[in-house]
Amino acid sequence: MSSTSSLIRNRHFRWLWLGQTVSVFGDQFSNLALPVLAVTTLGATSQQMGYLGAASTASWLLVGLVAGAWVDRLIKRQVMLVADLVRFIALLSIPLLWINHQLQIWHLFVVGGVIGLASVFFGVASQSFIPVLLPKDQIGVGNSALETSGGVSGVAGPSLVGFLLSILSAPVLILFDAISFAFSALTLGFIRDSELKKPVEARRPLRIEIAEGLAFVRKQEIIRTIALTTGTGNFFSNIAMVLFPLYFLKELGFTPGQFGLIMSAGAVGALIGAASAGKLMQRFGEGNVTVATAVLYGFTTLCIPAASLLPHAAQLPFLMAAEVCNSILVLAYNITQVSARQRICPPELLGRMNASIRFFIWGVMPIGSLLGGWIAAGIGVIPTMWIGCAGVLASSVFVLNSPLRGMKRLPEAAD
Repeated sequence: MSSTSSLIRNRHFRWLWLGQTVSVFGDQFSNLALPVLAVTTLGATSQQMGYLGAASTASWLLVGLVAGAWVDRLIKRQVMLVADLVRFIALLSIPLLWINHQLQIWHLFVVGGVIGLASVFFGVASQSFIPVLLPKDQIGVGNSALETSGGVSGVAGPSLVGFLLSILSAPVLILFDAISFAFSALTLGFIRDSELKKPVEARRPLRIEIAEGLAFVRKQEIIRTIALTTGTGNFFSNIAMVLFPLYFLKELGFTPGQFGLIMSAGAVGALIGAASAGKLMQRFGEGNVTVATAVLYGFTTLCIPAASLLPHAAQLPFLMAAEVCNSILVLAYNITQVSARQRICPPELLGRMNASIRFFIWGVMPIGSLLGGWIAAGIGVIPTMWIGCAGVLASSVFVLNSPLRGMKRLPEAAD
Protein backbone atom coordinates (compact mmCIF):
# COMPACT_ATOMS: atom_id res chain seq x y z
CA MET A 1 0.00 0.00 0.00
CA SER A 2 1.39 3.44 -0.93
CA SER A 3 2.09 6.04 1.73
CA THR A 4 -0.65 8.28 0.35
CA SER A 5 -3.39 5.62 0.29
CA SER A 6 -2.35 4.40 3.75
CA LEU A 7 -2.53 7.99 5.01
CA ILE A 8 -6.04 8.43 3.66
CA ARG A 9 -7.14 5.26 5.47
CA ASN A 10 -5.89 6.67 8.78
CA ARG A 11 -9.10 7.84 10.47
CA HIS A 12 -7.31 9.91 13.07
CA PHE A 13 -5.26 11.77 10.47
CA ARG A 14 -8.46 12.45 8.52
CA TRP A 15 -9.93 14.20 11.57
CA LEU A 16 -6.76 16.29 11.93
CA TRP A 17 -6.78 17.08 8.22
CA LEU A 18 -10.45 18.14 8.27
CA GLY A 19 -10.10 20.32 11.35
CA GLN A 20 -6.99 22.09 10.11
CA THR A 21 -8.49 22.65 6.66
CA VAL A 22 -11.54 24.38 8.18
CA SER A 23 -9.33 26.33 10.58
CA VAL A 24 -7.04 27.54 7.79
CA PHE A 25 -10.08 28.55 5.75
CA GLY A 26 -11.32 30.50 8.74
CA ASP A 27 -7.92 32.18 9.03
CA GLN A 28 -8.53 33.78 5.64
CA PHE A 29 -11.31 35.84 7.24
CA SER A 30 -9.11 37.25 10.00
CA ASN A 31 -6.00 37.59 7.84
CA LEU A 32 -7.86 40.03 5.61
CA ALA A 33 -10.51 41.45 7.94
CA LEU A 34 -8.16 42.36 10.82
CA PRO A 35 -5.79 44.64 8.85
CA VAL A 36 -8.72 46.14 6.93
CA LEU A 37 -10.47 46.80 10.25
CA ALA A 38 -7.33 48.40 11.67
CA VAL A 39 -6.54 50.58 8.62
CA THR A 40 -9.94 51.59 7.27
CA THR A 41 -12.20 51.55 10.35
CA LEU A 42 -9.88 52.32 13.27
CA GLY A 43 -7.47 54.52 11.26
CA ALA A 44 -4.26 52.72 12.30
CA THR A 45 -0.93 54.49 11.61
CA SER A 46 2.27 52.79 10.44
CA GLN A 47 3.49 52.62 14.05
CA GLN A 48 0.20 51.09 15.22
CA MET A 49 0.41 48.48 12.45
CA GLY A 50 3.88 47.70 13.76
CA TYR A 51 2.49 47.29 17.26
CA LEU A 52 -0.26 45.00 15.95
CA GLY A 53 2.26 42.85 14.09
CA ALA A 54 4.54 42.71 17.13
CA ALA A 55 1.68 41.77 19.49
CA SER A 56 0.73 38.85 17.26
CA THR A 57 4.24 37.34 17.26
CA ALA A 58 5.82 38.53 20.54
CA SER A 59 4.96 35.30 22.36
CA TRP A 60 7.52 33.38 20.30
CA LEU A 61 10.20 35.63 21.73
CA LEU A 62 8.81 35.68 25.27
CA VAL A 63 7.69 32.10 25.93
CA GLY A 64 8.70 30.12 22.85
CA LEU A 65 11.47 28.13 24.53
CA VAL A 66 9.45 27.39 27.66
CA ALA A 67 6.52 26.25 25.51
CA GLY A 68 8.69 23.63 23.84
CA ALA A 69 9.74 22.09 27.16
CA TRP A 70 6.14 22.09 28.40
CA VAL A 71 4.83 20.54 25.19
CA ASP A 72 7.33 17.69 25.49
CA ARG A 73 5.91 16.97 28.96
CA LEU A 74 2.25 17.00 27.92
CA ILE A 75 -0.02 15.21 25.45
CA LYS A 76 0.36 17.27 22.29
CA ARG A 77 -3.17 16.76 21.01
CA GLN A 78 -4.61 18.14 24.26
CA VAL A 79 -2.33 21.18 24.05
CA MET A 80 -3.62 21.85 20.53
CA LEU A 81 -7.24 21.48 21.65
CA VAL A 82 -6.89 23.97 24.52
CA ALA A 83 -5.05 26.44 22.27
CA ASP A 84 -7.91 26.31 19.74
CA LEU A 85 -10.48 27.05 22.47
CA VAL A 86 -8.44 30.03 23.73
CA ARG A 87 -8.22 31.44 20.20
CA PHE A 88 -11.97 30.96 19.73
CA ILE A 89 -12.75 33.01 22.86
CA ALA A 90 -10.20 35.73 22.03
CA LEU A 91 -11.49 36.28 18.49
CA LEU A 92 -15.10 36.19 19.64
CA SER A 93 -14.42 39.29 21.77
CA ILE A 94 -13.88 41.49 18.68
CA PRO A 95 -17.42 41.26 17.23
CA LEU A 96 -18.85 41.49 20.76
CA LEU A 97 -16.95 44.73 21.45
CA TRP A 98 -17.93 46.04 18.03
CA ILE A 99 -21.63 45.35 18.61
CA ASN A 100 -21.43 47.38 21.82
CA HIS A 101 -19.58 50.25 20.04
CA GLN A 102 -16.54 49.84 22.30
CA LEU A 103 -13.94 48.45 19.89
CA GLN A 104 -10.64 50.37 19.87
CA ILE A 105 -7.26 49.75 18.28
CA TRP A 106 -5.71 48.62 21.58
CA HIS A 107 -8.27 45.82 21.76
CA LEU A 108 -6.73 44.41 18.58
CA PHE A 109 -3.30 44.51 20.23
CA VAL A 110 -4.58 42.51 23.22
CA VAL A 111 -6.45 39.98 21.09
CA GLY A 112 -3.44 39.63 18.83
CA GLY A 113 -1.25 38.94 21.86
CA VAL A 114 -3.60 36.29 23.27
CA ILE A 115 -3.97 34.56 19.93
CA GLY A 116 -0.21 34.72 19.45
CA LEU A 117 0.36 33.07 22.84
CA ALA A 118 -2.07 30.25 22.08
CA SER A 119 -0.57 29.86 18.61
CA VAL A 120 2.88 29.33 20.11
CA PHE A 121 1.66 26.25 21.98
CA PHE A 122 -0.48 25.06 19.07
CA GLY A 123 2.35 25.50 16.57
CA VAL A 124 4.97 23.67 18.63
CA ALA A 125 2.53 20.90 19.49
CA SER A 126 1.20 20.46 15.94
CA GLN A 127 4.62 20.12 14.32
CA SER A 128 5.59 17.65 17.06
CA PHE A 129 2.25 15.78 16.75
CA ILE A 130 2.69 14.60 13.15
CA PRO A 131 5.54 12.20 14.11
CA VAL A 132 3.36 10.95 16.98
CA LEU A 133 0.39 10.27 14.71
CA LEU A 134 2.23 8.95 11.63
CA PRO A 135 5.14 6.58 10.95
CA LYS A 136 8.36 8.10 9.61
CA ASP A 137 7.72 7.12 5.99
CA GLN A 138 4.44 9.09 6.03
CA ILE A 139 5.66 12.28 7.72
CA GLY A 140 6.52 14.07 4.48
CA VAL A 141 3.26 12.98 2.82
CA GLY A 142 1.29 14.08 5.89
CA ASN A 143 2.92 17.51 5.94
CA SER A 144 2.30 17.90 2.22
CA ALA A 145 -1.36 16.90 2.65
CA LEU A 146 -1.90 19.47 5.38
CA GLU A 147 -0.18 22.19 3.36
CA THR A 148 -2.15 21.25 0.24
CA SER A 149 -5.50 21.36 2.02
CA GLY A 150 -4.50 24.69 3.52
CA GLY A 151 -3.69 25.93 0.04
CA VAL A 152 -7.06 24.79 -1.29
CA SER A 153 -8.81 26.60 1.56
CA GLY A 154 -6.81 29.71 0.82
CA VAL A 155 -7.57 29.90 -2.90
CA ALA A 156 -11.25 30.81 -2.68
CA GLY A 157 -11.13 32.23 0.85
CA PRO A 158 -9.50 35.65 0.32
CA SER A 159 -11.55 36.47 -2.79
CA LEU A 160 -14.71 35.48 -0.94
CA VAL A 161 -13.69 37.59 2.05
CA GLY A 162 -12.86 40.54 -0.19
CA PHE A 163 -16.35 40.31 -1.67
CA LEU A 164 -18.00 39.87 1.73
CA LEU A 165 -16.23 42.97 3.04
CA SER A 166 -18.25 45.00 0.55
CA ILE A 167 -21.50 43.84 2.14
CA LEU A 168 -20.53 42.87 5.71
CA SER A 169 -18.48 44.55 8.41
CA ALA A 170 -15.02 43.19 9.20
CA PRO A 171 -15.93 42.11 12.79
CA VAL A 172 -18.67 39.86 11.40
CA LEU A 173 -16.13 38.06 9.22
CA ILE A 174 -13.78 37.67 12.18
CA LEU A 175 -16.60 35.77 13.90
CA PHE A 176 -16.30 33.09 11.18
CA ASP A 177 -12.65 32.53 12.08
CA ALA A 178 -13.58 32.19 15.75
CA ILE A 179 -16.08 29.46 14.84
CA SER A 180 -13.43 27.66 12.77
CA PHE A 181 -11.19 27.37 15.85
CA ALA A 182 -14.08 25.83 17.78
CA PHE A 183 -14.57 23.29 14.97
CA SER A 184 -10.86 22.45 14.97
CA ALA A 185 -11.02 21.80 18.72
CA LEU A 186 -14.00 19.49 18.14
CA THR A 187 -12.16 17.39 15.53
CA LEU A 188 -9.10 17.11 17.78
CA GLY A 189 -11.40 15.65 20.42
CA PHE A 190 -12.26 12.78 18.04
CA ILE A 191 -8.61 11.78 17.54
CA ARG A 192 -7.05 9.00 19.57
CA ASP A 193 -3.30 8.44 19.83
CA SER A 194 -0.96 6.45 22.02
CA GLU A 195 1.03 9.35 23.46
CA LEU A 196 1.43 9.50 27.24
CA LYS A 197 2.52 12.35 29.46
CA LYS A 198 6.19 12.39 30.30
CA PRO A 199 6.50 10.75 33.75
CA VAL A 200 7.14 13.19 36.56
CA GLU A 201 10.22 11.26 37.63
CA ALA A 202 11.67 11.64 34.11
CA ARG A 203 11.30 15.43 34.14
CA ARG A 204 14.21 17.69 34.95
CA PRO A 205 14.35 21.44 35.61
CA LEU A 206 12.97 23.45 32.69
CA ARG A 207 16.27 25.26 32.14
CA ILE A 208 18.05 21.94 31.55
CA GLU A 209 15.40 20.65 29.16
CA ILE A 210 15.34 23.96 27.27
CA ALA A 211 19.15 23.89 27.02
CA GLU A 212 18.98 20.40 25.48
CA GLY A 213 16.71 21.68 22.70
CA LEU A 214 18.96 24.65 21.99
CA ALA A 215 22.08 22.46 22.05
CA PHE A 216 20.56 20.02 19.57
CA VAL A 217 19.78 22.80 17.09
CA ARG A 218 23.23 24.35 17.55
CA LYS A 219 25.06 21.08 16.91
CA GLN A 220 23.13 20.05 13.79
CA GLU A 221 24.73 21.97 10.94
CA ILE A 222 21.84 21.46 8.51
CA ILE A 223 19.19 22.60 10.98
CA ARG A 224 21.36 25.49 12.21
CA THR A 225 21.97 26.77 8.68
CA ILE A 226 18.31 26.61 7.71
CA ALA A 227 17.37 28.40 10.94
CA LEU A 228 19.81 31.24 10.18
CA THR A 229 18.35 31.80 6.71
CA THR A 230 14.74 31.49 7.88
CA GLY A 231 15.19 33.69 10.94
CA THR A 232 17.06 36.45 9.10
CA GLY A 233 14.54 36.31 6.26
CA ASN A 234 11.60 36.55 8.68
CA PHE A 235 13.16 39.53 10.44
CA PHE A 236 13.52 41.56 7.26
CA SER A 237 10.27 40.26 5.78
CA ASN A 238 8.35 41.57 8.79
CA ILE A 239 9.96 45.00 8.43
CA ALA A 240 8.30 45.15 5.01
CA MET A 241 5.18 43.01 5.24
CA VAL A 242 3.79 44.58 8.42
CA LEU A 243 3.29 47.64 6.23
CA PHE A 244 1.68 45.79 3.30
CA PRO A 245 -1.94 46.69 4.22
CA LEU A 246 -0.98 50.39 4.37
CA TYR A 247 1.08 50.06 1.18
CA PHE A 248 -1.71 48.35 -0.75
CA LEU A 249 -4.77 50.18 0.60
CA LYS A 250 -3.31 53.66 1.11
CA GLU A 251 -0.12 54.11 -0.95
CA LEU A 252 -1.36 52.24 -4.05
CA GLY A 253 -5.04 53.06 -3.47
CA PHE A 254 -6.61 49.64 -3.93
CA THR A 255 -9.80 48.35 -2.29
CA PRO A 256 -10.29 45.60 0.33
CA GLY A 257 -11.78 43.44 -2.43
CA GLN A 258 -8.59 43.77 -4.47
CA PHE A 259 -6.63 43.02 -1.30
CA GLY A 260 -8.53 39.74 -1.24
CA LEU A 261 -7.45 39.02 -4.82
CA ILE A 262 -3.80 39.43 -3.81
CA MET A 263 -4.22 36.97 -0.95
CA SER A 264 -6.04 34.52 -3.25
CA ALA A 265 -3.15 34.70 -5.67
CA GLY A 266 -0.81 33.82 -2.83
CA ALA A 267 -3.04 30.89 -1.90
CA VAL A 268 -2.94 29.58 -5.48
CA GLY A 269 0.84 29.68 -5.28
CA ALA A 270 0.76 27.90 -1.94
CA LEU A 271 -1.37 25.13 -3.41
CA ILE A 272 1.03 24.70 -6.33
CA GLY A 273 4.04 24.76 -4.03
CA ALA A 274 2.55 22.19 -1.66
CA ALA A 275 1.57 19.87 -4.50
CA SER A 276 4.91 20.15 -6.31
CA ALA A 277 7.32 20.05 -3.35
CA GLY A 278 7.66 16.28 -3.38
CA LYS A 279 8.36 16.13 -7.12
CA LEU A 280 10.89 18.95 -6.87
CA MET A 281 12.72 17.15 -4.07
CA GLN A 282 12.82 13.92 -6.07
CA ARG A 283 14.08 15.58 -9.24
CA PHE A 284 16.56 18.14 -7.92
CA GLY A 285 17.35 16.90 -4.41
CA GLU A 286 16.20 18.18 -1.02
CA GLY A 287 19.31 20.29 -0.39
CA ASN A 288 19.19 21.92 -3.81
CA VAL A 289 15.48 22.73 -3.46
CA THR A 290 16.13 24.37 -0.08
CA VAL A 291 18.90 26.56 -1.49
CA ALA A 292 17.16 27.47 -4.76
CA THR A 293 13.82 28.39 -3.17
CA ALA A 294 15.52 30.60 -0.56
CA VAL A 295 17.47 32.55 -3.19
CA LEU A 296 14.58 32.89 -5.64
CA TYR A 297 12.23 34.01 -2.87
CA GLY A 298 14.56 36.93 -2.17
CA PHE A 299 14.26 38.12 -5.76
CA THR A 300 10.49 37.71 -6.02
CA THR A 301 9.98 39.54 -2.71
CA LEU A 302 11.69 42.59 -4.21
CA CYS A 303 8.89 42.68 -6.79
CA ILE A 304 6.46 43.88 -4.09
CA PRO A 305 7.91 47.39 -3.58
CA ALA A 306 8.92 47.43 -7.27
CA ALA A 307 5.21 47.47 -8.14
CA SER A 308 5.08 51.11 -6.98
CA LEU A 309 7.28 52.04 -9.98
CA LEU A 310 4.74 50.70 -12.49
CA PRO A 311 1.64 52.40 -13.96
CA HIS A 312 -1.38 51.89 -11.73
CA ALA A 313 -3.12 49.58 -14.23
CA ALA A 314 -0.16 47.17 -14.14
CA GLN A 315 0.35 47.12 -10.39
CA LEU A 316 -2.37 44.65 -9.40
CA PRO A 317 -1.55 41.89 -11.93
CA PHE A 318 2.18 42.35 -11.21
CA LEU A 319 1.62 41.95 -7.47
CA MET A 320 -0.62 38.93 -8.00
CA ALA A 321 2.07 37.24 -10.09
CA ALA A 322 4.67 38.04 -7.43
CA GLU A 323 2.46 36.58 -4.70
CA VAL A 324 1.96 33.37 -6.69
CA CYS A 325 5.72 32.96 -7.11
CA ASN A 326 6.44 33.85 -3.48
CA SER A 327 3.97 31.29 -2.15
CA ILE A 328 5.21 28.50 -4.43
CA LEU A 329 8.76 29.07 -3.19
CA VAL A 330 7.83 29.41 0.49
CA LEU A 331 5.76 26.21 0.53
CA ALA A 332 8.40 24.16 -1.31
CA TYR A 333 11.06 25.49 1.08
CA ASN A 334 9.00 24.87 4.21
CA ILE A 335 7.85 21.35 3.36
CA THR A 336 11.41 20.32 2.52
CA GLN A 337 13.10 21.68 5.61
CA VAL A 338 10.32 20.92 8.13
CA SER A 339 10.12 17.28 7.00
CA ALA A 340 13.91 16.98 7.30
CA ARG A 341 13.86 18.43 10.83
CA GLN A 342 11.18 15.99 11.90
CA ARG A 343 13.16 13.04 10.51
CA ILE A 344 16.44 14.10 12.07
CA CYS A 345 15.20 14.89 15.58
CA PRO A 346 14.68 12.15 18.21
CA PRO A 347 11.00 11.94 19.31
CA GLU A 348 11.73 12.97 22.90
CA LEU A 349 13.29 16.26 21.67
CA LEU A 350 10.72 17.21 19.02
CA GLY A 351 8.85 19.82 21.08
CA ARG A 352 12.01 21.48 22.32
CA MET A 353 13.67 21.35 18.90
CA ASN A 354 10.65 22.95 17.20
CA ALA A 355 10.36 25.54 19.98
CA SER A 356 14.08 26.38 19.74
CA ILE A 357 13.78 26.81 15.98
CA ARG A 358 10.65 28.92 16.23
CA PHE A 359 12.05 30.97 19.11
CA PHE A 360 14.70 32.15 16.69
CA ILE A 361 12.90 32.23 13.34
CA TRP A 362 9.66 33.70 14.74
CA GLY A 363 11.03 35.47 17.80
CA VAL A 364 12.67 38.02 15.50
CA MET A 365 9.32 38.83 13.87
CA PRO A 366 7.95 41.24 16.53
CA ILE A 367 11.28 43.08 16.48
CA GLY A 368 11.02 43.39 12.70
CA SER A 369 7.42 44.57 12.94
CA LEU A 370 8.27 47.28 15.46
CA LEU A 371 11.25 48.43 13.41
CA GLY A 372 9.13 48.50 10.26
CA GLY A 373 6.54 50.74 11.89
CA TRP A 374 9.16 53.07 13.38
CA ILE A 375 11.26 53.34 10.22
CA ALA A 376 8.19 53.99 8.07
CA ALA A 377 7.14 56.81 10.41
CA GLY A 378 10.47 58.47 9.61
CA ILE A 379 11.19 57.74 5.92
CA GLY A 380 7.86 56.50 4.57
CA VAL A 381 6.19 53.17 3.80
CA ILE A 382 7.68 52.40 0.38
CA PRO A 383 11.38 53.09 1.23
CA THR A 384 10.98 50.91 4.34
CA MET A 385 9.59 48.08 2.23
CA TRP A 386 12.62 48.28 -0.09
CA ILE A 387 14.93 47.90 2.92
CA GLY A 388 13.04 44.90 4.27
CA CYS A 389 12.80 43.08 0.94
CA ALA A 390 16.51 43.60 0.19
CA GLY A 391 17.28 42.03 3.56
CA VAL A 392 15.20 38.97 2.64
CA LEU A 393 17.37 38.41 -0.42
CA ALA A 394 20.55 38.80 1.65
CA SER A 395 19.36 36.15 4.13
CA SER A 396 19.84 33.37 1.56
CA VAL A 397 23.62 33.67 1.91
CA PHE A 398 23.59 31.13 4.78
CA VAL A 399 22.14 28.23 2.77
CA LEU A 400 23.98 29.33 -0.37
CA ASN A 401 27.32 28.81 1.38
CA SER A 402 26.52 25.53 3.10
CA PRO A 403 26.67 21.75 2.51
CA LEU A 404 23.04 21.92 1.37
CA ARG A 405 24.22 22.82 -2.13
CA GLY A 406 24.34 19.62 -4.16
CA MET A 407 22.81 17.50 -1.37
CA LYS A 408 20.34 15.05 -2.86
CA ARG A 409 18.87 13.71 0.38
CA LEU A 410 18.90 15.49 3.73
CA PRO A 411 20.00 13.35 6.71
CA GLU A 412 17.70 10.77 8.25
CA ALA A 413 19.18 11.02 11.74
CA ALA A 414 21.09 13.43 13.95
CA ASP A 415 24.84 13.88 13.55
